[in-house]
Amino acid sequence: MKLFENGFVRVGVAVPELQVANPEFNCEKMYEIIKAASKKQVKVLVFPELSVTGYTAGDLLLQSQLLQIAEKALKKMIADAKEIDMLVATGMPVAADNQLFNGAVLFHKGKILGVVPKTFIPNYNEFYEKRWFSSSESRISDSIFLCGQKVPFHENLLFRDISSGLILGVEICEDLWMPIPPSSYHAMYGATVLLNLSASNETVGKYEYRKDLVRLQSAKTMSAYLYASAGQTESTTDVVFSGHSLIAENGTILEEIRFPEASTFIYHDIDIERLKGDRRKFNTFMNKVETRDYIFTDFSFNEVEVVQLTRTVDPHPFIPANKENRDERCREIFRIQSTGLAQRLAKSGINKAVIGISGGLDSTLALLVTVETFKKLKLPFKNIYGVTMPGFGTTGRTYQNALTLMNEIGITVKEIPIQDAVLQHFKDIGHDPKKKDIVYENSQARERTQILMDLANEVGGLVIGTGDLSELALGWATYNGDHMSMYGVNSGVPKTLVRYLVEWYSQTTDNPKIKDALTDIYHTPVSPELLPPDQEGQIAQKTEDVVGKYELNDFFLYHMLRFGYGPQKIVLMAEHAFQGKYTKEEIIHWLERFYRRFFTQQFKRSCLPDGVKVGSINLSPRGDWRMPSDASYESWIRELKDLQHTLK
Repeated sequence: MKLFENGFVRVGVAVPELQVANPEFNCEKMYEIIKAASKKQVKVLVFPELSVTGYTAGDLLLQSQLLQIAEKALKKMIADAKEIDMLVATGMPVAADNQLFNGAVLFHKGKILGVVPKTFIPNYNEFYEKRWFSSSESRISDSIFLCGQKVPFHENLLFRDISSGLILGVEICEDLWMPIPPSSYHAMYGATVLLNLSASNETVGKYEYRKDLVRLQSAKTMSAYLYASAGQTESTTDVVFSGHSLIAENGTILEEIRFPEASTFIYHDIDIERLKGDRRKFNTFMNKVETRDYIFTDFSFNEVEVVQLTRTVDPHPFIPANKENRDERCREIFRIQSTGLAQRLAKSGINKAVIGISGGLDSTLALLVTVETFKKLKLPFKNIYGVTMPGFGTTGRTYQNALTLMNEIGITVKEIPIQDAVLQHFKDIGHDPKKKDIVYENSQARERTQILMDLANEVGGLVIGTGDLSELALGWATYNGDHMSMYGVNSGVPKTLVRYLVEWYSQTTDNPKIKDALTDIYHTPVSPELLPPDQEGQIAQKTEDVVGKYELNDFFLYHMLRFGYGPQKIVLMAEHAFQGKYTKEEIIHWLERFYRRFFTQQFKRSCLPDGVKVGSINLSPRGDWRMPSDASYESWIRELKDLQHTLK
């Protein structure tokens, strides 16, 4: 798999063993890490602040002897690494303009690409940096000579890989602690990966604060943030360093290390395409950009072939992996759904709801949300009209579960069979009921919707829609049938999450009958039950046999809409996420089916009823997703066909 072609870059942060004021030893240790990281195909590697000399060298930093040895040792390390295709950032004191600067030196394949001086120089508590270093604000020169090379010297220096489009920005330790860190400006001028060379000592509580700073800065800048901090082998005269180093991406900590016992590094694959896509999507990112004198220096990586990504790709992106987070997510979703419905009822002056209850997942979730809404509004449950409408495909299993739920909750139960009405309709339009086609199915769905709408008029209620986000994406709804309602509480919830919400709710109830019914609904195959059951009376029409597994469709939907990924990237991510469960051929097959349905069914989404937005993905034509109903899917399918050819 090619990393750059698929929008990834492998990055690392390193904590070397060092001896304070011994640059030769320190550079040897860094070179050992560079070689080890190269074997792991790391392309960007960051060392701590002043790692060439040691951060705690004190007044020795003003000794010409140390500065000369540091430059000599750095020159040797750069020469030794000239055949390694890696951008390395290391820290050292840099003399320029009659001053000494705390600098970050970046080099690649024997060439120094530039030196970035530190801007914010701490001089409080245990820090005395102004004793030795000047701020970048005192810089005069735009270039300096270092290790025999004339190199750019600037705080607003960005490093651009012309092969992958990767852009790196650099700040040093204290810079991150400022109200507006330099990295904020770096990001606005294009840097997608931010490097921080640091020497942050340990005090009680500082670990959590530092971690939050890195995580939140990566989120605010929609970037990857690489933070490398000085390790335990720094001087412990007054302070202790832990080597706390992190790799974060857009608000998530991907890798972390603290108190390593020896020289080490951590690495991860960063999704640059995802970061760029988010910046384009959230267009306020570039509002009010201050004019600054940024300089770009270019270099070029070779493409990287890897067997497997280092990233963890969640096969169920809508469902948090951690149980505590999942439970809180479920509570939050119910709060959002019930609040939306409560406001719609209150503002319309309506205090009754009408829901079609099939004994399936979606109608069950809609019922539970409505119950929570009526609790919030202190309305009697009898004002909820649950309607079961047995048709040609209704099984005893779903029918009994529907009745159990409605009766045990205590809502008003209505049973209105639809067979006779549908048969009369077949007679009116001249359709043979033996022909189990789309007319046979959709006539039932539209009859049920007509009943719900008419009943709502009769009792003065609101028809609650049950269709979920996954069904809207696939167009798995009868146009002007179950496609229509007066308020769709599930329209922002994908099927995989619907299933989990029902299971979670079953664990919160004290009523054993409700719990048993919800548990059985959770295990019931997803089906519209429009075709007759099999000979054993079991569900014969299973939705996932037609549209594919919902866990795949939800995965496709998430990565297409949330990040704008194309077919090749989605296939790659799905392979990684569902390794051992679905073959590449199966993924391509169902992704093609997904694209065809998604594009051709937009006309249904263009006239959706109001519904509450729950998460980052939504298909409302009034907000999150606006698309012409006759858009072509040929480019997407063509790329999938090309992928299929590579398998033969």
